Amino acid sequence: MYEQILSIMQGKAAVLEGTASEQDGTVPELKGTESDPENKASDRYEITAHASGPNGHLPLTDDLLRNAPSGDLFGMSQNVGMGWKPGELNGKQFLILSTQGGIRNEDGSPAALGYHTGHWEVGLLMKAAAEELCSHGGIPFAGYVSDPCDGRSQGTTGMFDSLPYRNDAAMVFRRLIRSLPTRKGVLGVATCDKGLPAMMLALAGMPQLPGVIVPGGVTLPPTDGEDAGKIQTIGARYSNGELSLEMASELGCRACATPGGGCQFLGTAATAQVVAEALGMTVPHAALAPSGQPIWTEMARQSARALMHMEKQGMTMSDIITDASIRNAMVVHAAFGGSTNLLLHIPAIAHAAGLTLPGVQDWIQVNKQVPRLVSALPNGPVFYPTIRVFQAGGVPEVMLHLRRLGLLDVSVPTVTGMPLDHVLDWWESSERRHVMRKQLQERDGIDPETVIMSAEQSKHLGISSTVTFPTGNIAPEGSVIKSTSIDPDVLDEHGVYRHRGTAKVFTTERAAIRAIKTGGIQAGDIIVLLGRGPSGTGMEETYQLTSALKHLSFGKYVSLITDARFSGVSTGACIGHVGPEALAGGPIGKLRDGDLIDIVVNRSTLDGSINFVGTVGMEVTPEEGSFILAQRSFHPNMRADEALPDDTRLWAALQAVSGGTWRGNVYDVDRIITALEAGKKALGWH
Repeated sequence: MYEQILSIMQGKAAVLEGTASEQDGTVPELKGTESDPENKASDRYEITAHASGPNGHLPLTDDLLRNAPSGDLFGMSQNVGMGWKPGELNGKQFLILSTQGGIRNEDGSPAALGYHTGHWEVGLLMKAAAEELCSHGGIPFAGYVSDPCDGRSQGTTGMFDSLPYRNDAAMVFRRLIRSLPTRKGVLGVATCDKGLPAMMLALAGMPQLPGVIVPGGVTLPPTDGEDAGKIQTIGARYSNGELSLEMASELGCRACATPGGGCQFLGTAATAQVVAEALGMTVPHAALAPSGQPIWTEMARQSARALMHMEKQGMTMSDIITDASIRNAMVVHAAFGGSTNLLLHIPAIAHAAGLTLPGVQDWIQVNKQVPRLVSALPNGPVFYPTIRVFQAGGVPEVMLHLRRLGLLDVSVPTVTGMPLDHVLDWWESSERRHVMRKQLQERDGIDPETVIMSAEQSKHLGISSTVTFPTGNIAPEGSVIKSTSIDPDVLDEHGVYRHRGTAKVFTTERAAIRAIKTGGIQAGDIIVLLGRGPSGTGMEETYQLTSALKHLSFGKYVSLITDARFSGVSTGACIGHVGPEALAGGPIGKLRDGDLIDIVVNRSTLDGSINFVGTVGMEVTPEEGSFILAQRSFHPNMRADEALPDDTRLWAALQAVSGGTWRGNVYDVDRIITALEAGKKALGWH
């Protein structure tokens, strides 16, 4: 083993010679080349033990030395130690927080990969913002909490940390903010499924500070290929003979056509950007900008200027995030047809800000009032990528239509320092709007009105509102379906989806996807995936199931019911968030193979139901079904996943005490402390 250590310490590239050692247990021969010859060892071992330190003087005063905290004074020493000029230490300090991941070389090539394209280039936004702050005499600081990728962790145990990460990251972001007591405001630079919601929670939880969100933008679709949502189905399509190995390899290679930005569809990442802008937390026309392009980096500079203006005017996050702006975000979410995951994140933002949490009835009311105005992936009717939505005018363009309909509170402040009404007035007559929409029409041949349309046009095309919340004896607390994306071919003449079929019950996602790939699921089946809610898996996202059904030829005739959740790009008759979850005693946990299930979803009225109604040949009413389920035992294979980490078990327990999924999976500290105190008393602990 000495040779192995020597090869590492002296820079030899070790190569295992042959495979005999794997069979006989001997140490393999090491061969390699020296990248650093031994005769230079003396240079490597030459160490300097002290240095002269920076030149100059700290801008100290008698008052500072007598009254300032020692941390403020020591901070000055560290600032010049990092290279800041001593004479420029009196500027206002601003903190730039980011989800940046990976290590980029100066030419943009990877020295170490990030988890996803969404956080790969955001360092460029941070740098542009920092330069803008410096040009106005400010002192920028930067901190990082990188984020995972839901696409990368689909179908793996990595998904067990996805939703819990949001709360933990928000806590760390807030700790970082508080740990720089001299900061005057915060820029939050983030992009994707959990990183951007975490950043919004963090800033919402700092009500006395100015804050601006800088969305990390979107990646471009390939000129010839598939978007990042569809590409995640290559395994299922290949297994079902609907895609060749060569085609799968080629399409997979070019799906992420540019190296930075969130996915090209209105999934959770893009919808979170839309919601940040709808809340008034970004500068106008910030969501969905193309990553790495000049308009994207200029947005970072605009955001830095907005933050400095907020600080000067005394505006804080408590001025921006209000009950009215939360409702505006819900309205814009409905108009975009956004990800159902934001039903978890918007209440959590409200909770972080100390506001009233929207409940199911609030969501139902909004979705019944608000028409869907955006035609894009994954909902259609034309599957435009998100860059086209940006070119057509993005969030402010949609808000113009909503203002005309009287659906927005336009008196709410924004980070520009102006109320939303004034922002929309500016947008309507702006050069930016005119140029972007003209380019889309003349250069790309796309009418902007087909991407972002009027309510009249939406109604003419028969586009339904976004979300329905079915209830019934399987989901007495409710469930969620993105009803607007059910395939029109399986609706009746009244726009109603009806499916009565037998259940095929699974207790792991792996078993369910195996059944899809091996012919175990047929047209007409109803897949039930239970025990995968917060207590079972951290409420895993089951996009590999929903995407497979979307892109398999028979998938439109299959329904899915689960207490897990779905990716924002999921489509079809896929019902998630079933409450109570199976492991909390929910009746979904009592379903068996062969049970007869009746599903009704009315896309026009946004009403729906999911009920157990007996078995084939022995049908019962929903009321009788409730009685039968109450007498049944739970599924024998239902249990928390054996790979569920303790970190997620703790998250699941804390969010359950705090109100669970329908309150946004938050940590309600007062409720948690009350439960702990009651538990201590019951156990006789002191």
